[in-house]
Amino acid sequence: MRGWWRELAGLVLPVDCAGCGAARVLLCAGCREALGGAGAVRAGLFPRPAGLPAVFAAARYEGPVRAVLLAHKERGALPLAGALGGALAVSVLAALAGTGGGGAGEHGGGAGGDGREVALVPVPSARRQVRARGHDPARRIALAAAWRLRRAGVPARVAPVLRLRRAVADQAGLGARQRRENLAGALEACPGGARLTAGAVLVLVDDLVTTGATLAEAARAVRAAGLGGGAAPRAAVVAATRTEQKTGE
Repeated sequence: MRGWWRELAGLVLPVDCAGCGAARVLLCAGCREALGGAGAVRAGLFPRPAGLPAVFAAARYEGPVRAVLLAHKERGALPLAGALGGALAVSVLAALAGTGGGGAGEHGGGAGGDGREVALVPVPSARRQVRARGHDPARRIALAAAWRLRRAGVPARVAPVLRLRRAVADQAGLGARQRRENLAGALEACPGGARLTAGAVLVLVDDLVTTGATLAEAARAVRAAGLGGGAAPRAAVVAATRTEQKTGE
C-alpha cells in the first residue's frame, strides 16, 4: 500500500526537479540530459574484482544524477523510474555493442544486431531492504529499461532469476575487500532460471556500481548455474562512482 500511495502522490502532487530542485517539474531537461544523454561509457573499477565483465554506465554518480538515484531508491520517488530506465537502456545498448557512446535507438534489431532476445537480470535486493523502501529499485528500473529497449526494436525482457541464498551485511561503509568477502557465495539462481534464460543474451543490471563486488558475485552465480547457455554475461548500470573517459576527452 505504501508503494502504491507514493507512486500516486508523485503523479498528482506538485514536485520540484529531483536532480537540481527546479520548480514544478519532476525532472528538468538538464538533469535528463545528465542521465545518459551523451551515451554510456565503461565504469572505471580499480581494483577490478575477479570475474567481473565490463560494466557500462550512462552517467557518473555525482551531482544531479546522485540526487535522482537517491530520490528514487531511498525516498520513494517512483515516477523517476521511467527516466532512470531510459538511462539504463542506454547502458544496456553499449554493453551489447561492447563499446561506449551509443544512444537509445542506435542499435535496433537485437543484441548487437543478431536478433536474440535480451534478458535483463536485476541484482536482487534483500527482502528487508525491499520492505523498508516499499519497492525494489533495481527491478523497477529494469522493467522501465526493457520497455524502452523494446520500443527501440530490441527484444528485451526482465528475468529476475537471481536470489540471495544467505543474509548479507549492509554494504554501506564497507571497503572493496570487505564487500567482496560479504558477498562471496551470497547469490544463486532461482529454480528454472536456466530454462527462463535459454537462448537469451544476459545483461546484469543495477542502479549503481561502486566497487563492482555485487555485479561480480552476480556474474559468478550466473556462470555457476549455466544461465544463458553458459555464455559470459554483460553488465550495465545507470551510474558509476568512477567512469572511464570517452574517446576524445
